[in-house]
Amino acid sequence: MQTAAIFLLPNGTFFVELAVFLIIVFLIAKYILPPVNRAMEQRQEHIKNSLEAADAARADAAAADEERHAELQKARHRGQEIVATANRTAEQIVSEAQGRAQTEHDRILANAQAEIELARRRAVEQAANRMGELVLDVVERVIGREVDAGAHRDLIDEAVAALTADAGGAPAGARSRP
Repeated sequence: MQTAAIFLLPNGTFFVELAVFLIIVFLIAKYILPPVNRAMEQRQEHIKNSLEAADAARADAAAADEERHAELQKARHRGQEIVATANRTAEQIVSEAQGRAQTEHDRILANAQAEIELARRRAVEQAANRMGELVLDVVERVIGREVDAGAHRDLIDEAVAALTADAGGAPAGARSRP
């Protein structure tokens, strides 16, 4: 009869298998797990550093973007100031040019009016002198004798002054004697 082996009772192979299993676990724990753990820790540290670097880069990029936006806003504002200054300068130049043109116009107009007034006075004066000469000629013909212009100059000047005053010229007595 054979004795049936009870599988729950350990026999000699069990102890050998158990010893080999424990040796393998010991060797794995002693020589394989420490380098694997170190590699995993290094990998975790590398991933952690990469994530921190990515976060820092993202923060730097956001800061650079904000700075870029701020600089762009400053540049826009500065551009608007330059355009406004240019517009004010252009308006000022136009205003100054208009002022100079108006001043020049007024000066030319005043000169022209002065020349016209001077020409009118000369024309009135010449007409008055000619009228005085004609009056002397008429008087000489009417009375039939020569009239001394020097002796009657006061009367002639008074008549000429009256004509000049009527024509809007110089007041009586303002004309110089020839």
